[in-house]
Amino acid sequence: MQGLMQQTQLTLPHMFERAEKYFRNKEVVTATPTGRQRITYGEWADRSRRLGGVLDQLGISADGRVGTFAWNTQRHLELWFAVPCSGRVLHTLNIRLFPEQLTYVVNHAEDEVIFVDLSLMGLLGPLLPTFTTVKHLVVMNDTGGEVPEVPAEIEVHDYEELLAAAEPVQWHVDDEDQAASMCYTSGTTGNPKGAVYSHRSIFLHTFGVMAADGVGIRESDVVLPVVPMFHANAWGLAHVAVATGATLVMPGPDLSPGALVDLIESERVTVAAGVPTIWMGVLDALDGRDVSSLRAIPCGGSAVPKALSEGFRQKIGMPILQAWGMTETSPVASVCTIKSELGDLSEEEKADIRSTVGIVSFGVEMRVVDPDTLEERPWDGESSGELQVRGPWVIREYYDDERSPESFTPDGWLKTGDVATVDEHGYIRLVDRTKDVIKSGGEWISSVELENEIMAHPKVAEAAVIGIPHPKWQERPLACVVVREGESLDKDELLAFLEPRVAKWWLPDDVQFIDAVPKTSVGKFSKKDLRSKFEGYALPTA
Repeated sequence: MQGLMQQTQLTLPHMFERAEKYFRNKEVVTATPTGRQRITYGEWADRSRRLGGVLDQLGISADGRVGTFAWNTQRHLELWFAVPCSGRVLHTLNIRLFPEQLTYVVNHAEDEVIFVDLSLMGLLGPLLPTFTTVKHLVVMNDTGGEVPEVPAEIEVHDYEELLAAAEPVQWHVDDEDQAASMCYTSGTTGNPKGAVYSHRSIFLHTFGVMAADGVGIRESDVVLPVVPMFHANAWGLAHVAVATGATLVMPGPDLSPGALVDLIESERVTVAAGVPTIWMGVLDALDGRDVSSLRAIPCGGSAVPKALSEGFRQKIGMPILQAWGMTETSPVASVCTIKSELGDLSEEEKADIRSTVGIVSFGVEMRVVDPDTLEERPWDGESSGELQVRGPWVIREYYDDERSPESFTPDGWLKTGDVATVDEHGYIRLVDRTKDVIKSGGEWISSVELENEIMAHPKVAEAAVIGIPHPKWQERPLACVVVREGESLDKDELLAFLEPRVAKWWLPDDVQFIDAVPKTSVGKFSKKDLRSKFEGYALPTA
């Protein structure tokens, strides 16, 4: 016997039309170099429908890939929905990729048109001759300047002129499994790999972000996605804000701590999301500011140091809300909320829980296994293995990439590359990346946990730990430390601070003080760059 329910397709036009009909007067606010621009959802919807007409006029294929090279803005949000709602595929280009990687992803995705903010033409312009499928370049003039010359075979258009001349279109997407958007991994090794999201996967992921034990976005929220729109779907925040009718505040190009605090304070932001390195800077800019409107600070991309989360709790009474996911998981796959049965814990015990990535999201399954045998590890908070996931918003393979088989198990789970433990309550703690864990004398040292302890020192601004080859122990930890401005710190003081906090054999063999920890294109610590910097480094002998 089957259920007697209607069969409806889970597609993005439903989200779009909901905002268009029910939340026409809610705002999208964009911070620009010349001030803040405000537009209602009603005006945004009309412009987005006209943008669908623009894509028709440009002759973009029915399932053509539409590249965007842009900041978080209202115009980018128009593309966010107009492209997939017209049946085409949105391809957000990471503005911080290496030039050769950008060329690779544009050509591999076969982008037919790229929409670019004029302020970013200096990065994109020199690469245009290397793009083999791009026929159109649409410039979104965010500076008021002149558009530089581009190769003759590429037609150049002005975004606002195209929009003014276009007629609005009606949306119709028949198949929820149709591709809606694609995003490439940040490519720390080799060429980036493409994740292709369906209308159905985005729709279901939006429910996950909307859930009360997820991020809990609702109509009354004012959402500030500091995380770039090219970074794993802006963590779903642009979709869920439109779906719920929440006010959106787009930060534009200025992601400095002062600018972000100004936006939070003046726009009364309730939810602001970004990677840990963003919040490290913001924490120091909070003194004397009124950010009492905040109810959640979702943070992901890499493990959140306990000291950072507690720093926010001490300053504003609210710790960071840690979440976990990947480009391959759309990305939100777990969120750290504290179970009601654990409500009687001390603040210190709660802080320990908040340093985990939480419990896997409803709809997603997870397991921690021996990566060779796939035998599940005990949920004892100690036994570590590779974190693997599957679910309706987790990819099953990469786009047109022969490397796919190495990233998935024979029974269909995604190998995340994260080393993790799970405690008896189901809380997942990321121990390390499989490629970053330090193997010393047959035992593992978690670079993440060691970094968190180092960053608990009040004089430390940033810290990253890498493994250095050792003739006896195979590898030993080297701590790369950034000292807070105006402070002084030496190796002996730091090691003395660590001694009571970690096992003796975890103590770094040496400490190097550096100006800044290098970052990846999405703001994570780049240990690959650190390993290159210290290649051949000789650790001091005892």
